[in-house]
Amino acid sequence: MNSIAPSLEDKIKGLPYKPGVYQYLDKSGVIIYVGKAKNLRKRVGSYFNRDRYESGKTALLVRNIRDVEHIVVENEYEALLLENSMIKEHQPKFNIQLRDDKTYPWICIKNERFPRVFPTRNIIKDGSEYYGPYASVKKMKAVLGVISKIHKIRTCKYNLSEENINAGKFKVCLEHHLGNCLGPCEGKQTEEDYNQSVSEIRSIIKGDVDSVISQMKQKMSVAAGVLDFEKAAELKSRIDLLNDYQSKSVVVNPNLQNLDAVSIIADDAYAYLNYLRVVKGAIIQSHSVEFKKKLDESSEDLMLSFVAEMRDIFSSDAKEIVTSIPIDATWDTMKFHHAQRGDKKALIDFSLKNVRFFMLERQRAQDKVDPERHSNRIMKTIQKDLRLKELPRHIECFDNSNFQGSYPVAACVVFKNAKPAKKDYRHFNIKTVEGPNDFASMEEVIYRRYKRLQDENQSMPQLIIVDGGKGQLSSAMKSIDKLGLRGKVAVVGIAKKLEEIFFPEDPIPLYIDKRSESLKVIQRLRNEAHRFGITHHRNKRSKAAFTSELLNVQGIGVKTAKELLRSFGSVDRISKLKKEDLEKVLNTNQAELLLSYFKDHKKP
Repeated sequence: MNSIAPSLEDKIKGLPYKPGVYQYLDKSGVIIYVGKAKNLRKRVGSYFNRDRYESGKTALLVRNIRDVEHIVVENEYEALLLENSMIKEHQPKFNIQLRDDKTYPWICIKNERFPRVFPTRNIIKDGSEYYGPYASVKKMKAVLGVISKIHKIRTCKYNLSEENINAGKFKVCLEHHLGNCLGPCEGKQTEEDYNQSVSEIRSIIKGDVDSVISQMKQKMSVAAGVLDFEKAAELKSRIDLLNDYQSKSVVVNPNLQNLDAVSIIADDAYAYLNYLRVVKGAIIQSHSVEFKKKLDESSEDLMLSFVAEMRDIFSSDAKEIVTSIPIDATWDTMKFHHAQRGDKKALIDFSLKNVRFFMLERQRAQDKVDPERHSNRIMKTIQKDLRLKELPRHIECFDNSNFQGSYPVAACVVFKNAKPAKKDYRHFNIKTVEGPNDFASMEEVIYRRYKRLQDENQSMPQLIIVDGGKGQLSSAMKSIDKLGLRGKVAVVGIAKKLEEIFFPEDPIPLYIDKRSESLKVIQRLRNEAHRFGITHHRNKRSKAAFTSELLNVQGIGVKTAKELLRSFGSVDRISKLKKEDLEKVLNTNQAELLLSYFKDHKKP
């Protein structure tokens, strides 16, 4: 343990080896961090290991700790719940917080006699029930729409106490006359009947539609049995509405009765999580959030905190939580399952799809506000994926092009800050290589490019990409070694077939996630180099083909040859023209030279 105040060190040594919650306080006695632990002594002591936290946000936290307090609990789950509660209460500056949660709507069942059911964005702790949050307002309105068609719930804000109703203080409104309310304000609907409707509404919101349908079928049978066909028909209409609503829900598998699913995607700065609530095979809730990391939080710790928060919000009693990553936690009331196959894996894949869309949406929104953030994020991703020492602000990519060994050329494209720097693009005509030899061509081009940068004292790129596999990469490294740049500039090769990334002298390629931003940038560099190179190659071939005949005539240049072809169509037609025809385009001397050329080279 590194140098800390003796009093603090004594407190840490006196902590029990039990689960609990710890609080770090600064010199002013303000709580700056709240954490949970399976083992308080080990967890708190780990923060004061200099080797582990040499820098970064955690080191800043440790420097500000002046005191520690703790609460012992029975198990890890209780510790998690207590941690979550204390973070909400104290809002310590080093703890992560849910972002923008207040922007999502909820369905409220008001705590009152004859409860109203309505959407809201404000949660008031008055005993009312809140269901949500709904990431989609459209989905929430769909639920409320079904409820309004099946049950007639009041919308007025009257205090419908028994005394007020008996005293006749209220009169039915337009909603009653329209058939949208049964008039409890005048005692036209009993409290028992109204509460039965609220109970069914509660089941619909929770996703337990089957139980509501079952109850309605029983009521319909009873009504039909006593010849109350009007009532039976009304119930049949409600059942049809519920069946239609249920058919539009996302159904994963009827065998997945009651469980939660949680997935996570995280980078160095942010974590994105998605929660799915599954009841009787249908996804009834989906909610995604963004965490901004404040310390070196692991994905496991973030997911556990998120699970506790979501289960509290959605009042989940599921005994199983399916996760996208392994979770090493033991909770008495539930179990974690890292899904790797079957229906649960399909459910997690669906959750990951949702969280990935959410992440891209948040990133696009942030990129609009701070365009440089997007570039920096991509460069950091490339640095991480390719294990680079430096941030690749300057990247160059090379590609060769030839036609059966003829007209060999090469292209170099340049990206700066993850964007094309087209004014820095370069073409190369291969000078020292004969025949189709891509390896030798790559060696020549790499040497010429960076020898010139050295001679002109220009800055080198942080990353060089070679289009090709191990052969092209090895050839490039020969020139890199000649120039003394090995270890100073990172060089990789990319093979087209499987998008393999090769490193010098490493036989095992790297496979980057196909959805990774870094691979997309590398592919774009490779494709841009190919496009730029092939364009130059085609232009060179066209020029060569064009100059094969007319430009062999003394006194005929490119401009004149083009004018002749534009006027007369082809070389064969030009060869058959008379002097006076040629003089419409050429001067007398040029016409005579051209006629003499065709006379000497007349085809048999």
